[in-house]
Amino acid sequence: MSAPVEIGEKTMTGTSKFTIEKLDRQMSLRETVTQKLRTSIISGDLVEGELYSAPSLGAAFGVSATPVREAMMDLVREGLVETVKNKGFRITGMTDEELEEIAEIRLLIEPATTKRALPLIPKESIAELRALADTIVAMARDKDAEAYLAADREFHARLMGFAGNKQLVELATSLRLRTRMYGLKTLLDNHQLDGSAKEHHEMIDCVERGDGDGIYELMILHINHARGLWNTGSPESHEAPLNEQ
Repeated sequence: MSAPVEIGEKTMTGTSKFTIEKLDRQMSLRETVTQKLRTSIISGDLVEGELYSAPSLGAAFGVSATPVREAMMDLVREGLVETVKNKGFRITGMTDEELEEIAEIRLLIEPATTKRALPLIPKESIAELRALADTIVAMARDKDAEAYLAADREFHARLMGFAGNKQLVELATSLRLRTRMYGLKTLLDNHQLDGSAKEHHEMIDCVERGDGDGIYELMILHINHARGLWNTGSPESHEAPLNEQ
């Protein structure tokens, strides 16, 4: 892996600097750039409200501006970025109120859908789900935010997918993509995310014993991490289920 590169963008508030690792050219550039940019936005490395140009980001990645522009357009559709004509791309802001609203919607959708999916999961799919849970735990241990978030999204999409409602899965995934987790890297560095990662194994344990109520409660706990622990890096706030506050 190449050494990280720090670049700066002149903005209305001064110069915004960020550090990013060059890409492995053997990987799919558009998908890889999209994933890396998404992680940088979700974790707060790319600053809300700031403008970034495709050439500067391309220089940081060690690629041309073209795959960066393509990736940014993917992120525009996800609501993470907006285009600014003749200037570049601005990272969209997310207020605390908006994060709370997203969490509330997720609490209405994900626990119930996951509980409904549980009895429909074939026994032969359990090993695959547990392997994904293993990956999530390993990525938390390795402090790999990008791989952790990707594996976490895939795990929950597959789990909910057994309920048979693709629209719900797509909606839940899009809400996950919009959720900001500014404390994520701090949690990874301090190994505070290990417990949340292991919750995925507990979910599979629930699947194996047919415990719908157990997986429902685990999903509530899991989503509340995004409202408190993951967002701030502090375990003190928003850890109780929304309907208990």
